[in-house]
Amino acid sequence: MSALPPSDPDTTKGVAFGLAAYLMWGCFPLFFALFEGVPALEILIHRVIWSCLFLVGLVTFLGRWTPVRHALMNPSRLGRVLGCALLIAINWGVYIYAVESRQVLQASLGYFLTPLVNVGLGMLVLKEVMHRLQALAVGLATLAIGVQLVMLGELPWISLTLALSFGTYGLLRKQVPLDGLSGLFVETLLLMPLGLMALGWLTQAELSHFLDDGRTTTLLVASGVITALPLLAFAGAARRLRLATLGFLMYINPSLQFFIALLVFREPLSMAQLGSFLLIWLGLALYSWSAWQSRPRALSP
Repeated sequence: MSALPPSDPDTTKGVAFGLAAYLMWGCFPLFFALFEGVPALEILIHRVIWSCLFLVGLVTFLGRWTPVRHALMNPSRLGRVLGCALLIAINWGVYIYAVESRQVLQASLGYFLTPLVNVGLGMLVLKEVMHRLQALAVGLATLAIGVQLVMLGELPWISLTLALSFGTYGLLRKQVPLDGLSGLFVETLLLMPLGLMALGWLTQAELSHFLDDGRTTTLLVASGVITALPLLAFAGAARRLRLATLGFLMYINPSLQFFIALLVFREPLSMAQLGSFLLIWLGLALYSWSAWQSRPRALSP
């Protein structure tokens, strides 16, 4: 009999990085709730601008300009990167709106849905084979949306937009040979001209809140920094952990948002919403079990 392998310090460090990334993402509602009277669109504009400027310094400090230059010098790749940029901008904008309008439960549902949307997109677009449990999980997610449609009389558009935009973003990002940090920098760089034009229009129309007071200015600048920090932690985790481990850690983010919505923002949870969450959680349990069963197993000597 062989002894159990010793604990890998790299794995421990990877789990710490992963926990840090998903805890930061999960606490984003607490940050964006600090903006009082600033429209979601203006926060999005500043998030793009200050993310880009912060990432300039970060990419320079880490010496990561080579992949960025290669991406910018290859126009055939920029089309997909621009698609990623537009999708992530939509995702950010809708998420900020969800927090401002106190619909964090819907945002949480959207991020719970994302892995199941990824499975569906993989089957429809990449022609991947869907296992029986995965198909059942996607079916439960569809049923959950149907429950809200029938019982509440409206589609949960925030949940669907967040899940579809982030799921499609992930699909496109797989086809772009850029790491997370370099990819986000190129995406924000492509959005920068739109952001600057929008900021110029807001300033000229005297609608900008940027210099209203020190608190608002600091928060708008900080929105760029907090965008990059969890991504750096996630990159550290992705280099050290198996995809299956990262997949399980991923549920920390929407779970935290769910409890923040209930306990901090005191959002009401209707029976229809609870039924939707239960169906999604059951689907995620089946999906996780299927992923665990199909994981590559190490051979014993």
